[in-house]
Amino acid sequence: MSTELPFAYHIRRSQRASRARIVVKPGQVEIVAPFQVPEHKLHQFVQAKQQWITQALNKMAAASPQQTDFVPAQYKTGAEMTYLGNHYPLMLKPSKLKRVKVEFADGYTIHVPDAMKPDDCQPAIREAMIRWMKKQTKQHVEQMVEIHASKQQLFPRAITIKTQKSRWGSCGIHNDININWLLIMAPKEVLEYVVVHELCHIKVKNHSSKFWSLVAEHMPDYQNRRNWLKKQGRSLMLAFSDQPDR
Repeated sequence: MSTELPFAYHIRRSQRASRARIVVKPGQVEIVAPFQVPEHKLHQFVQAKQQWITQALNKMAAASPQQTDFVPAQYKTGAEMTYLGNHYPLMLKPSKLKRVKVEFADGYTIHVPDAMKPDDCQPAIREAMIRWMKKQTKQHVEQMVEIHASKQQLFPRAITIKTQKSRWGSCGIHNDININWLLIMAPKEVLEYVVVHELCHIKVKNHSSKFWSLVAEHMPDYQNRRNWLKKQGRSLMLAFSDQPDR
């Protein structure tokens, strides 16, 4: 065990190991190594990889599931739903419409068809909320692109709002940008950060220092917005994971 580093680790010898390797799990670091590698060599190996190990531990800690409160357990009057980082109440109203309709004005009004069976109500409201949120996401993203694109001629060929299980956004080889609609529940500045991030990939396709400098030109406080995603992103990504989209 080491006391000189900001983390503890232990060494496990294995006959199956062909070389030393580092295994990082939440709050745990293990060095798996062949019997023939001297122990002092393994300590040197860990010292050399200290920064990588620390980053991996921090990333896992930030990605730990947190309380999911973006979406209510049940869609009913008085429950709350998140929109652009704020919580707003739901109010269900009977309707003569054929399908659920969502309206928003300092709160959600959900028009539920009179003919709808109670068992069908919850999934139908969920689907209507997703439709509404995708539409809102598209509108906000287009506005943000209009604000930022002209600064460095970062014009996307197309903008698509997508359901993505592990990514907040992407930029294709033809400069099409994709944005995860779940971001409409994050604070507006976080959504804006992801939009700017993908726009900057139009000019710089990697995450080099040049890329981050370009992001900073558009958004000097991008790191604060990025940190929100590191802390809350896992919870947000799971917000609608109770049942698949239809």
